[in-house]
Amino acid sequence: MFSLFIKHETKKLNKRYEEKLAKAICAQKHGDISAFSMFAEEALIIRQKIQALEKPTKA
Repeated sequence: MFSLFIKHETKKLNKRYEEKLAKAICAQKHGDISAFSMFAEEALIIRQKIQALEKPTKA
């Protein structure tokens, strides 16, 4: 029953994750390494949240 909500949440998180990665790549191309590392770290945190949601739970 709750898997419906989890899929919806992971879909939103995946979109945010892709946006952060795109910003990180853009910052790296422009030579702004501090912004690149900030966006990459935020993307990593979002990815960890996605993996935690996708981890199968025992019922």
